[in-house]
Amino acid sequence: MPQQQQQQQQQRRSPTARLVRGAAVVGSLALLPLTAACSGEDDATDEKSSGKQTVSAQEAQVVAPAKVEVIANLTQCKAKIRVDAEELREGVCHTKGGDYLITTFPEERFQDTWLETISMYQGTYLVGTRWVVSAQPKVLKEFRPKLGGDIVHMSGMGPGVTQSPS
Repeated sequence: MPQQQQQQQQQRRSPTARLVRGAAVVGSLALLPLTAACSGEDDATDEKSSGKQTVSAQEAQVVAPAKVEVIANLTQCKAKIRVDAEELREGVCHTKGGDYLITTFPEERFQDTWLETISMYQGTYLVGTRWVVSAQPKVLKEFRPKLGGDIVHMSGMGPGVTQSPS
């Protein structure tokens, strides 16, 4: 019964509410190319000086879907949360290796919608279970052994999504 009530409530949401949420998602996507291209100062802790060891998601036994903070920790970063909405959470990381975004989704359908929307932009993403990391390809290749997921290339404006071999 509660599931039916949730579905009815979602159907009753006004078109304005849907537009506002959509605008928030699109607005964060518009800044994505700028964030991925920028290089910031090193906010990450130097692994040698801190004594921390890098542990892969599999070794840490992280259960997907992970939170932004968990993924950031696995990539040696403390993420600054910039979007905290019902449909997604997004954190930005600034490190020596490059700047990147970590986006997590409470449900797979939100991730599917986000990926469909972002497909109009050209870019490369590391896509996991209800999470996406947006960064330069060399950074994503470094993260893949730690996080898992698939590297996905978006060709922009139309079909043309390709997935890197596992």
